[in-house]
Amino acid sequence: MTQVHSSRVTNGAFLILGVLLIAIGLRSPITGVGPLLEQMQQQLSLSATQAGMLTTLPLLVFACFSPIASKIGRRIGLERALMLSLFCLLIGITVRSFGSLTSLFGGTLIIGVGIAIANVLLPSLMKRDFPTKVATITSIYVLMMGVGSALSASLAIPMMHLADSLSISFIPNWAFALGGIIIFPIIAIFVWLPQIKNRTKPTQDTLEFDSHSYIWYSASAWQITLFLALNSFLMYTFISWLPSILIDSGYSHENAGVIHGLLQLFTAVPAIIMIPMMAKMKDKRLLSTGLTSLVLISILGFILLPTLAIVWSMMFGFGAGGGFILALTLISIRTSDPHQAASLSGMAQCLGYLLAASGPVLIGAVHEASGSWTLPLLICVFANVLWIIFSFFASKSELILSPQQDELAQQTLAQQV
Repeated sequence: MTQVHSSRVTNGAFLILGVLLIAIGLRSPITGVGPLLEQMQQQLSLSATQAGMLTTLPLLVFACFSPIASKIGRRIGLERALMLSLFCLLIGITVRSFGSLTSLFGGTLIIGVGIAIANVLLPSLMKRDFPTKVATITSIYVLMMGVGSALSASLAIPMMHLADSLSISFIPNWAFALGGIIIFPIIAIFVWLPQIKNRTKPTQDTLEFDSHSYIWYSASAWQITLFLALNSFLMYTFISWLPSILIDSGYSHENAGVIHGLLQLFTAVPAIIMIPMMAKMKDKRLLSTGLTSLVLISILGFILLPTLAIVWSMMFGFGAGGGFILALTLISIRTSDPHQAASLSGMAQCLGYLLAASGPVLIGAVHEASGSWTLPLLICVFANVLWIIFSFFASKSELILSPQQDELAQQTLAQQV
């Protein structure tokens, strides 16, 4: 009996460790690109629009491939599908590190597929295996995403210098730096190996995407969708261009990379604070307005007082990371049942990633046309003001009702009157 209990504890520990190692690799392949963009633009003659596509392409894949991911999980099982996502990351990072323009975009595309599979299926696995600890596991999971992002961004320039010091010439130094994070999926694959003997399916709410077409006509659903979309627009814009903004403000490449990594790390900090706190807050409007305003102050800070970029990056990371957690929470707490939640999540994430994909390309193109970062950052200020407005409406406590539920509620109200 004791041996069986010990075995279950060990298997559970390895499962949690595997989930956290997968989480480390879900954002790090994207965030490591920003500090290296200038070198890549110079060596490959990339325009600012092409450079922005390196962050945009995975987001487009997220939006398009997410519905397919649940079908893959249903066909081969959660565990094997997640192993497939790790192999996609491994292959994508390898191909991207060959150093040519074709391999750069081809590898990025494969990375996007791997991340999309894990993004869709990991929540289902956590809901199935840790139903009473979802908030705790989610907070640690988001924290590990931030840690992976911070490591990738902070070590990009030192890894490039390491390639120079080792006289590595068969690939460009920036390609060597991009390949450094291959250690993440390699370790995760070995730790995840014991899980592939299982072939469990995603939870029912992940499998069944009831169209709930009325969602697309709901003002509340659009408010939540635009709240998540504008959050993603700002987040991925700064993931792509913050190092270049800082370098043009006088920072060295190394310092720009470290500050960029600090921003990534602080996107994870709210997970520790907010998840237990939100359970006690019925009205989330004060919280959402505070988080979105924090990001607005930080963007204005980058424009007016760039010498305090460390402070602004921490504020931006905390506000944007907290906004992302709040957006996902609103999808759960403002819906009436799991199928409605899945439909709203599909709508919000699809449109959210599409808008997020436009951010790096748009801001890069405006920078290239204007020759400075002032106008692009003012566009971000305008987007942030819209984000604040939608955050107030999205954070209301009322449930989104189906037409039948709304009709029933009106009948009940009429009877009471």
